[in-house]
Amino acid sequence: MNQAFVTNPHPVTERVRDALAVSLRGCEELIPQDEWMRKLARSEATGVPLRIKLGLDPTAPDIHIGHTVVLNKMRQLQDLGHTVIFLIGDFTSMIGDPSGRNTTRPPLTREQIEANAQTYRAQAYRILDPARTELRYNSEWSDPLGARGMIQLAARYTVARMMEREDFHKRFSEGRSISVHEFLYPLMQGYDSVALKSDLELGGTDQKFNLLMGRHLQQEYGQEPQCILTMPLLEGLDGVDKMSKSKNNYIGITEDANTMFAKVMSISDTLMWRWFTLLSFRSEAEIAALRAQVEGGRNPRDAKVLLAKEITTRFHDVGAADAAEQDFVNRSKGGIPDQIPEVQLAGAPLGIAALLKQAGLAPSSSEASRLIDGGGVRVDSSVVSDKGLKLDAGTYVVQVGKRKFARVTLA
Repeated sequence: MNQAFVTNPHPVTERVRDALAVSLRGCEELIPQDEWMRKLARSEATGVPLRIKLGLDPTAPDIHIGHTVVLNKMRQLQDLGHTVIFLIGDFTSMIGDPSGRNTTRPPLTREQIEANAQTYRAQAYRILDPARTELRYNSEWSDPLGARGMIQLAARYTVARMMEREDFHKRFSEGRSISVHEFLYPLMQGYDSVALKSDLELGGTDQKFNLLMGRHLQQEYGQEPQCILTMPLLEGLDGVDKMSKSKNNYIGITEDANTMFAKVMSISDTLMWRWFTLLSFRSEAEIAALRAQVEGGRNPRDAKVLLAKEITTRFHDVGAADAAEQDFVNRSKGGIPDQIPEVQLAGAPLGIAALLKQAGLAPSSSEASRLIDGGGVRVDSSVVSDKGLKLDAGTYVVQVGKRKFARVTLA
């Protein structure tokens, strides 16, 4: 470690303490906190911004707001004047991250990686300021490393320490296979920190081993080691499981404004405060004041509306958020939104289940029947209870659940 960094600390000013508070907000761990304080103090004294890295493998084409928890932290640190590096792991994607896996992750093709990377970049820039973001791809230094460099890198870490990793240890104990190339993933992620000379690396709690690898390798290469900051995994709409598309408890950042607003409004009053901490850009003082008002008798719905409007505005705009709020109010009162899809269908008279399917309001006739049984289908504001209902030629406002509407003209 740089001895000057240890022996000649810079003064800790009020601005440094504020920056530390921003860093700590909502985080799971900041390791080591005293080193990060010294880095912040040095940056304040010298005017040299710190280099803050976040690496994401483009393993899927879309991200949801659970993925944005670390991006939000990046933006907060970016707003403090530091350099943020959005690293796309196009090389490491070809290995496949073993974090939390009990089987070998299938590697992606170059074509899949390139397509997903373009989408990731566009979506990340909805949160990060593109003009102040350093965009990098780890193939820049990983491809030139070559076989000789890879062997030299692998010599800097032991198999015994690699097997301390929880997922590797568990799979080995259970007799599950571990491919040798999986050992390369944390090494390559750690080497990214060496190549970028990062001061801080962010990641989810499931990335702790990989983040610590970066600290180790920087010391091996004679660099000042990075600090690491882990963010918790965001609970989804159900408030139980982490947000996941497979659990269908997510909000995609490309969803339409009305859906996004309504989904935020659907979370519990308890979960709302955790979402405020991890997703809102309001200050902690503002959130604390708002919470005190709710505890003092203010309707928690008012606070939830503020959160829903902030999130919807971030991924759309103020106008869309205002319209989404009005749409939500209309639906809550049983009203019909101002703008609903217009659908033209032929074949009158047509059974209600077939109509729902053809209008795109239900994925299948059987699902349409299930929705009718549950009382979730209305035609011109009247609940449909008869699955055998047939509609004659005419125009009808058809509603499924609270959020799906269509004005169907049947000929």
